[in-house]
Amino acid sequence: MKIATFNINGIKARINALSDWLDEAQPDVALLQEIKSVDEAFPSEMFEEKGYNVVTHGQKSFNGVAILSKLPLEDVTRGLPILADGDEADEQARWIEATVVGKQAVRLCNLYLPNGNPVELTEDGQPVPGGKYAYKLRWMERMHARAQQLLAEEAPFLMAGDYNIIPQAEDAKRPQAWEGDAAYRPESHAMWRKLLNLGFTEAFRSRTFGAGHYSFWDYQAGAWNRDDGIRIDHFLLSPQCADLLLDCQIDKEVRGREKPSDHVPVWVELDL
Repeated sequence: MKIATFNINGIKARINALSDWLDEAQPDVALLQEIKSVDEAFPSEMFEEKGYNVVTHGQKSFNGVAILSKLPLEDVTRGLPILADGDEADEQARWIEATVVGKQAVRLCNLYLPNGNPVELTEDGQPVPGGKYAYKLRWMERMHARAQQLLAEEAPFLMAGDYNIIPQAEDAKRPQAWEGDAAYRPESHAMWRKLLNLGFTEAFRSRTFGAGHYSFWDYQAGAWNRDDGIRIDHFLLSPQCADLLLDCQIDKEVRGREKPSDHVPVWVELDL
């Protein structure tokens, strides 16, 4: 079973590019981020005609996630659970879950993690409460809590999408340029490691080593032409899901096509 993640940066702007890639790559499941559309306006019929079941968690003009699956999607839930310590309801559409059944069931968690910029810090170096960076770190705490819940069930699941995290220096062409950015700050790295230390396998790095592998190139300053990229789109696999991993690749060439997203698809092949 081929499962892909793809931040499309707006379904309206990217509908033709997405359609062409689906026809070519033929993923069984596509996890989409930044659809930038309310549920009612998402062009589900176009993808249903290609054989996909479609579920969305949309938001007007911003964020939004969707799952396209050639197999039925079961037990769909939208939004990360709120932690039980006074967090307010989260209005941003950044998380959707569903179960897909091949030879066995796998829980799919599709995420669009907050960017976190600008980074606002207090005089003692702590994230300013209510700021975008504090929201990013808090969101990661909530994701960590949800991951613990799912791990306790001891069933295969994955968390995939745009993490807005550059895990280490080799995941950026110019890591020094990202120092101070929310994607590369020590606090972000600490939360990333906290997630991994629960027992996840980072699918791409379990198969491919070394520098020069990116999933995002900014539209500005000729980043694509200079291959000035970063790797921020990831698959984290639970131990039971990691046992099913056959391959993980990045479809880099998609970035060079007409009207591309600034991200490219990343996909895993699971023995399902």
